[in-house]
Amino acid sequence: MSPYLNIHLGVRYKEMSSQVTEKMGSSVAVKEYLQGFPLPSSYEAAMEALSSLITRKKRGDKSSGSTFGKLERMSEYLKILGLEEHVDGLKIIHVAGTKGKGSTCTFCEAILRECGFQTGLFTSPHLIDVRERFRINGVDVSEDKFLQYFWGCWYQLKENVTERLPMPPLFQFLTILAFKIFICEKVDVAIIEVGLGGTTDSTNVIKRPVVCGITSLGMDHTETLGNTLGEIASHKAGIFKPQIPAFTVHQLSEAMDVILERAHELKVPLKVVAPLDNKKLDCLKLGLSGDHQFINAGLAVSLCKCWLQRTGNWEKPFQNDTQEADLPEAFLRGLSTAQISGRAQTFYDTRSKSSDSLKLSETSCGDLIFYLDGAHSPESMEVCAKWFSSAVNENKKSSSSFKDRNLEEAWGNGNIQHEIRSMEESEKSLKQILLFNCMDVRDPHILLPRLASTCASSGTHFTKALFVPSMSTYNKVTYGASVIPSDISGRDLSWQFNLQRLWEKIIHGKDVGTFHDKGARMDNAAIVPPHEFLYEDASHCSPVDNYFACSAVMPSLPLTIKWLRDCVKQNPSLKVQVLVTGSLHLVGDVLKLLKR
Repeated sequence: MSPYLNIHLGVRYKEMSSQVTEKMGSSVAVKEYLQGFPLPSSYEAAMEALSSLITRKKRGDKSSGSTFGKLERMSEYLKILGLEEHVDGLKIIHVAGTKGKGSTCTFCEAILRECGFQTGLFTSPHLIDVRERFRINGVDVSEDKFLQYFWGCWYQLKENVTERLPMPPLFQFLTILAFKIFICEKVDVAIIEVGLGGTTDSTNVIKRPVVCGITSLGMDHTETLGNTLGEIASHKAGIFKPQIPAFTVHQLSEAMDVILERAHELKVPLKVVAPLDNKKLDCLKLGLSGDHQFINAGLAVSLCKCWLQRTGNWEKPFQNDTQEADLPEAFLRGLSTAQISGRAQTFYDTRSKSSDSLKLSETSCGDLIFYLDGAHSPESMEVCAKWFSSAVNENKKSSSSFKDRNLEEAWGNGNIQHEIRSMEESEKSLKQILLFNCMDVRDPHILLPRLASTCASSGTHFTKALFVPSMSTYNKVTYGASVIPSDISGRDLSWQFNLQRLWEKIIHGKDVGTFHDKGARMDNAAIVPPHEFLYEDASHCSPVDNYFACSAVMPSLPLTIKWLRDCVKQNPSLKVQVLVTGSLHLVGDVLKLLKR
């Protein structure tokens, strides 16, 4: 533990708490209230403090116990910080679900921000930096403000912990911090995404939301929520509050029956929302990619309309539109500009181009393209595969259209140089690569076949599959500038080799047995396939000489990114499309490396 965290504070916290509650108005008040305190300026110290709140070795482990239940603890923590009444005053949209709850919350935030409201958005998990979880008016909370609010909460809670009420675990602390930030920043609306489940989730300390939503449900987190869709639906519907309006999307009957029953018990006016009709977008595109986003967008529109009506703000977005308009301009702007990282995200890696190729092809977006989606459930994996296949097929169509164009038209418009570059791009050989990892609580025997079969049904076939360990660990909170470990000797890669064997079995339609895996531990950091491995045609993908030819286990993620870049640099006729999926941790790690 950092010495920062053990500094003795000769100050009475109860007095501080009352002072900050009285002035809860602005970040200026927070600065005043923290003046004279040993406030660590190091962001790393805050991350170290957060890491100390991780109570489980890995997902699925039980948290350390306490005399209070989780929601009772949350209420106690809010009382200590003087936030309980202020939380009740927030105008909250509360969203649970298995798939799409982050996207739905993001759509809601963008819509209401475009309507002119000050917005607060709390989502999880973060991909690169913990501040991604807290967005004010569409932007991550600044580092300075984060540190002010973080240490303000940390010191007050630290002073008041007892054996019966220890420091909150990580997600509880972050939820409390979200409330603190949104209250102090005086947001008009707080959009809160449930972390896990609903009934006992830390966010369910919310007593009076304006409206609740449940996104598409599926089989995920079964070790915590139960092994049936009905059990999972029961947890999700746990966020319903008596007589508070709620919306959901079309669900399988097993889930819908439970949701309807819960709504009936609490006299909740529940409406089932259809996917947004593409025609209502007035020729615009949704800001988030994938056909499944029309489901999330439809739910978000209903949640926002209800919020506007119940808060007395119905007139605001219609100032320049007739009330009969189904989607006012502000809604269209929000839906078309919403952005979220790591979900159906395309990243063009221009660093993979040499300096010469940059001069010759300034209009190119890059020959190494990453398609990132943190899908990790069977249903979301299928959605991810459909999105990737659609994006790849669209790329092929664009390339074909260039080949068919008449260069004489380009001569006439003076665009011949641009056209030649476009033709060169269209002639490149396209290769689809899978970069995959998943947590060991997932079932790759369901995830990988679902991914492969869905892609194949759309005509998309992976040339190679790369299985790689994630950089991030479950017991440490890192950020964009965190040091990337360079020593990979002795790393246990047995899970990755299991994934590889499963993939080869899927590709060849039979168990290919135990092949050459160079041992389950990586003692030679230089072991990566030769570049020719990537250049091989998919038709040559058959096991020979006890060697897997369709896939490889890579020793580390940084080496994998470097290897892909080198392969593309050394083969100008190649364009590589990499699908990164299976884990949000993996997606976050890849983004962290690409953005450095």
